[in-house]
Amino acid sequence: MASRSVNKVILVGHLGKDAETKFTPGGTSVTKFSVATSRRWKDQQSGEWKEETDWSNVTLWRGENVSPYLTKGKQVYVEGRLHTRSYEDKDNKKVWATDVVAEEVILLGGRGGEGGESGGGYSQQPVSMPRSAPRPQSSTPQQDDAFTGGITDDDVPF
Repeated sequence: MASRSVNKVILVGHLGKDAETKFTPGGTSVTKFSVATSRRWKDQQSGEWKEETDWSNVTLWRGENVSPYLTKGKQVYVEGRLHTRSYEDKDNKKVWATDVVAEEVILLGGRGGEGGESGGGYSQQPVSMPRSAPRPQSSTPQQDDAFTGGITDDDVPF
């Protein structure tokens, strides 16, 4: 009997900084941004409210059109999968990093954007297409190996 597994992540949070889009040498876009998600709870002993924020690094392949919309403070819905990788730092120590590889990103509104929180609802404005949709090609690819970590088109997961 074959075993099954699931690797699915759903985040609703706020962007920590503006998204950055770079291109692989073959012209494939890589958009990266960070999402803050918070939780609040009441401490049982002190009765005080406490808050904890987690930061998730997100990578969106072939999403060059969304970068102008993903600005610091905006609330987003991200759906994707976890991806863990390793690399050697400048001291030749092995470092592990886990990122979310996004398959869908939807701008919800909120803090830095139009619409959203004060009205009690979200103005859902899709700014990303599902992976199966055709993606437009960029007319001026730029290369930055520091951003893509030496990733080539052979490393693109689809």
